[in-house]
Amino acid sequence: MSIASRIIQRKLGLDDPATRKLTVERDLRVPMRDGVELLADRWTPAGGGDGLPTALLRSPYGRAGLLATGMARPLAERGFQVLIQSTRGGFGSGGEMDALRQEREDGLDTLDWLVDQPWSDAIVLVGMSYLGFVQWAVADSLPPQVKAMVAQVTESALTKEFMRPDGVSLELPFEWGVLVGTQERPLAMLRQRSQGKKTGSALHRIPLRDADIDAIGHRSQYIQDVFDHDADDPFWDRLDHRHRVADARVPVSSIGGWYDIFLPGQLRDFKTLQEAGKPARLTVGPWTHAAFTGIGFTEALDFALPLARGEQPADRAPVRLHVMESGDDDTGDWRDFDTWPPKGYEPKRFHLHPGGALAPEAPTDSGVDEYRYDPAEPTPAFGGISITRGGKVDNTELEARPDVLTYTTPPLDGDTEVIGEVEAEIRFKSSLPFADVFVRLCDVDPQGRSWNVCDGLTTVTGADDLTPVAVSLWPTAHRFKQGHRIRVQVSSGAFPRYARNHGTGEPFADAVEMRPADQEVHSGNENPSWITLPTR
Repeated sequence: MSIASRIIQRKLGLDDPATRKLTVERDLRVPMRDGVELLADRWTPAGGGDGLPTALLRSPYGRAGLLATGMARPLAERGFQVLIQSTRGGFGSGGEMDALRQEREDGLDTLDWLVDQPWSDAIVLVGMSYLGFVQWAVADSLPPQVKAMVAQVTESALTKEFMRPDGVSLELPFEWGVLVGTQERPLAMLRQRSQGKKTGSALHRIPLRDADIDAIGHRSQYIQDVFDHDADDPFWDRLDHRHRVADARVPVSSIGGWYDIFLPGQLRDFKTLQEAGKPARLTVGPWTHAAFTGIGFTEALDFALPLARGEQPADRAPVRLHVMESGDDDTGDWRDFDTWPPKGYEPKRFHLHPGGALAPEAPTDSGVDEYRYDPAEPTPAFGGISITRGGKVDNTELEARPDVLTYTTPPLDGDTEVIGEVEAEIRFKSSLPFADVFVRLCDVDPQGRSWNVCDGLTTVTGADDLTPVAVSLWPTAHRFKQGHRIRVQVSSGAFPRYARNHGTGEPFADAVEMRPADQEVHSGNENPSWITLPTR
């Protein structure tokens, strides 16, 4: 395994390990309060791990593959012993999986067991996405042996982020439901490409209700739950741990990505920690949800490991942000701040002008720009928030569509830095009562390429009346350089990231009829539309 160790080291940019010789004790049985046993593997240096700090990873994705080679191994080579546990109902662990809803009880029982082990001393909680959510599920009830949390691309309510009241995400919860429904099948890794095609085709199913059968071959309870329960349904209360954040018992390092689906919730959690006076720090980079970067390991080693040893981590600003620039790579630089959102950035309105201009000055005349949205040929998602196709992309092809409006500034006289929350208000009218308004902020470079920065969608009821539609875009940190132009897109969808709006008002999972709609964006002194950017 030395070759795998070296490959992962180079990929993550890690320092040389203390050892590459490890021992794995497999299938430890961890009892839960209801008699179910969950399986776990213990990774230690070959010379023994007794008394070393334990990094606990609780995962629904098994204990082998990338979790073993890419997560457990680098930590066990660099000062931790590592316990990877399969959550309930998967990869040999007992019970039935009830996605996300059983993690508080099982997490607390696991910690009770771990504290009682003679080889266990200090504990830190580590992991991304689901592996981070399980940390929030127990954050307010941690035993004193737990010294830190390192939560990456995650938040305390998880699925509720998919069920945002301003627009129902479709692609990500569906893809996740398919993943957990197929990952234990024989040769699942080798079938990823064919499964991806099947999943993509299923998302176009009308009605969506049976899309899980198309993708998996049987019903997915998780997918059906997403179809049946909106964000305000008490059904989701058991997986909503937002109320635990302010009472977190240990220092927390939060790691997010500007193109991650959970970013708004993760920033909310960090603000809650700061307002409660809890020790916390935040790192946000130019990453998508599935980006495999070394930052989680850096924080585990530089932040959590010293705390587990009774030491203080090296001093660092509470907030470290990658300020992006346009382009198809990670151009930009890292900046340190004291808070999120950073102080000193004032909201500045850029007004939409009739015919496609964008300017800080309000227009002196009024006008209406029109487009036609057809749910049978929905406006597609290009880049942005997606596991498989996300991030920063050239939007030229998208903006050439007749169902996408654009509003653009002249070339900038100097750099304009935007860091914080981005909001838009669009005066909108549809020929139908039911519609979506999608707004995207882009950076147009001197070559004319339009790079997406952040975006958001709001579902509107009563859209056949002229309505001021508030759209919350993803937060961002981006520098529009001199000579570049700021652009705002307005459309009525980003499919399949968001479920298509059929225009009928029917539940999105059961809608069959599709009604095209004529959409209007109003701008001017009587019905102004604008985007608000935090600038300085």
